[in-house]
Amino acid sequence: MVFSCIYRYRKNTYLFIYYLIQFCGHSWIFTNMTVRFFSFGEDSMVDTFYAIGLVMRVCQSISLLELLHICVGIEPNHLLPRFLQLTERIIILFVVITSQEEVQEKYVVCVLFIFWNLLDMVRYTYSMLSVIGISYAVLTWLSQTLWMPIYPLCVLAEAFAIYQSLPYFESSGTYSTELPFDLAIYFPYVLKMYLMMLFIGMYFTYSHLYSERRDVLQGFPVKKKKV
Repeated sequence: MVFSCIYRYRKNTYLFIYYLIQFCGHSWIFTNMTVRFFSFGEDSMVDTFYAIGLVMRVCQSISLLELLHICVGIEPNHLLPRFLQLTERIIILFVVITSQEEVQEKYVVCVLFIFWNLLDMVRYTYSMLSVIGISYAVLTWLSQTLWMPIYPLCVLAEAFAIYQSLPYFESSGTYSTELPFDLAIYFPYVLKMYLMMLFIGMYFTYSHLYSERRDVLQGFPVKKKKV
């Protein structure tokens, strides 16, 4: 009994610190982008990646710990949907954007970062407070609803980023390689195949998140109109 309480306390402390770090990182990114936009206007969108790309990469790299959390049972989420969401971001951020300087200057990078950070600020706030037993109806509803319009827009922005990167991968030959027996991997073809997988994964993830939303919100009190 004592061991169980100690384990629960340490687990909740660790998760609270993890969520707090992620919340601070994404809040800093969103605040930085907002201030830069109001200060420099559209010019700030061009160098978004140069200004906050490092912090974004750190936050997304740390988020891979969430897969470990699920595997060892300290986070009650399903592995496959979270894996799909994380791999989407890792591939877009590290493979598509980071490897091509020309793509880093596109407006779609700024739009994508805004969507990602909006979702994560709300999600990590909700998760952080849930760990310590604090629950707000508005925050719960927001965390289970905000993704409905934004997640499909994220996928569209990710697909557009891939589309814009194709000419640069074709000209530079990045990640394309020759194999023995006159075989070769042409990376633009790999990206085009991934585009199809991206929308298939979106359907699966959206269905899972919708089911999760229904389960979480079904206990919400519903006010009935007086007759």
